[in-house]
Amino acid sequence: MPELQPLHADHAPAILAFELANRAYFATFISDRGEAFFDQFTKRHRALLAEQEAGICAFYVLVAEDGSVLGRFNLVDFEDGTAKLGYRVAQHVAGHGVATATVRELCRLAAAKHGLRTLRAATSRENVASQKVLTKAGFAPVGPAGPTDLGGKSGTWYQRDLAAD
Repeated sequence: MPELQPLHADHAPAILAFELANRAYFATFISDRGEAFFDQFTKRHRALLAEQEAGICAFYVLVAEDGSVLGRFNLVDFEDGTAKLGYRVAQHVAGHGVATATVRELCRLAAAKHGLRTLRAATSRENVASQKVLTKAGFAPVGPAGPTDLGGKSGTWYQRDLAAD
C-alpha cells in the first residue's frame, strides 16, 4: 500500500526518476520544468528540505511498496493559516483515485500537523482531471488563475476551508 511520507534527503533519487519518467505527461498540463530543473535537481532538493525545516512549507512524497515515487504533494507559502497545495502523480496511477485520496489525507495533515485552516490550489483549464480531484477532495472554485500562477496557462483557483471539517 502506498505511503505518504514527509520529504527527506533519501527521496532524491526516486523523485528524480519520477520526474524524468513523467516529464512529457506533466508537460501536457503545465509548462515543462526545463533542463535547468534537472541539471540543478540536487541543489533544489536540498533547498526544499531547508524550506521545510524552516516551517514555511511542507513537502510530501507518495511512495509505493517498491520505493518508487507515485506522486508529490506540497504545501507551500504558509501564511496566516493558509497555504497553497500543489501535486502531481505518475501517469500510470492517474485516474485511479490516488490523487484524490492523497489530497484528502494531506488536508487532514495540513490541519492536524501544520495548523493550517485554508488550502488553495490552482489548475489549468486543460487539466480536467485535477479539477475533478480538487472538487472530490472538498475544494470549491473561487476565481480565475492567471498565467503567472500556472506556468503560462490560465485556469481556476480552488479553495478548501479546513476548519469546517
